[in-house]
Amino acid sequence: MAKKLFLLAGEASGDLHGAGVMRQLLTRLPALDVFGIGGNHLKSLGMRQLYHAEQVNVMGFVEVAKHFSFLRGVLNHVKSAVRHEQPDAALLIDYPGMNLRLAEFLCGEGVPVIYYIAPQVWAWKENRVALLKKFVTRLLVVFEFEVEFFRARGVEATFVGHPILEELSELQLPSRLDFTRGLGVSEHQHFLGLLPGSRAQEVERMLPEMLRAAASLEKTFGLCSLLGVAPTIPASLYDRILSASSVQPHRVSAYETMQFSDLALVTSGTATLETLCFGTPMIVHYKTAALNYAIGKRLVKIQKIALANIIAEGLEGNKKLVPELIQQEMTAENITRTATQILRDPAALAETRSRLLAAKTNLGSLRPSVEVSRVILETLNV
Repeated sequence: MAKKLFLLAGEASGDLHGAGVMRQLLTRLPALDVFGIGGNHLKSLGMRQLYHAEQVNVMGFVEVAKHFSFLRGVLNHVKSAVRHEQPDAALLIDYPGMNLRLAEFLCGEGVPVIYYIAPQVWAWKENRVALLKKFVTRLLVVFEFEVEFFRARGVEATFVGHPILEELSELQLPSRLDFTRGLGVSEHQHFLGLLPGSRAQEVERMLPEMLRAAASLEKTFGLCSLLGVAPTIPASLYDRILSASSVQPHRVSAYETMQFSDLALVTSGTATLETLCFGTPMIVHYKTAALNYAIGKRLVKIQKIALANIIAEGLEGNKKLVPELIQQEMTAENITRTATQILRDPAALAETRSRLLAAKTNLGSLRPSVEVSRVILETLNV
């Protein structure tokens, strides 16, 4: 009888990471039956989806509260499906709000739980460590410092490398000459990158301020703006926001934006880590609903939020390699002022590039898709 795997990836990044793992598994187990929640990448590999990731991708205390009834229904439906399908193992990827609830349920059903990309309990909600210890069979982490963090709290974790490095190594980006020709600009044109996020609520909050800053920076420095579009965002949302702006950036992929920008304005999240891997200097920013921020500020216990800064400078202290503009600090005026200081100091800009690329080595050299699939195969006794 074919082995059966329940998989839950509730975000676009988790869908991409999960697809890498599923691809590896199918080379060993072509008949493997995978079902659960995922996005287009997992669906293209044959995953049977109970829900699409876009349906459950809700972030922030306020937004979760607004969608509570729907999310509770999703959870109940998933539980019923698991009871009916009786999977041999479960792979939960990131997305702790739902995945930790499911870990408890799956454990109670006797399903081995593999948790890939641990919740960032070193930043906030350390009480989740107890849940991981009690309900997770194998904890697979993507930052090497997490192994010691969890071990000190009685949880064994396995470092599998970071999927970003693996995914970036498979990218095929155009040369600078081909890229600039495609845009109809000089090969020597300097670019300002705009990366407002992969969630609609992030784009709504961040992009208007970024565009206002870009208008000033384009005039002062002769820059051309690039908008890194996310496949999870409908073009109509970009259209609506850009219709009110004097700046009309070239819409390109997020990775092209990271590759060719002299300076990038980046919404906090995985994109800061990806931008670090390109060695592109950045200003990191984030703004959320006032209530979300008030609650989050009480819970977060570290003094920086950008993954790029955490990887480059470590968890402790307030030292930051790249600037962070959070909540009320995230204004067009502050972005413009900070960017101006950076762009007027070419030596410091070059030093930042060098240090970002050096920090990239902290992510290790393992191939997570291979390492995670190996753990799953061991769990399935294959």
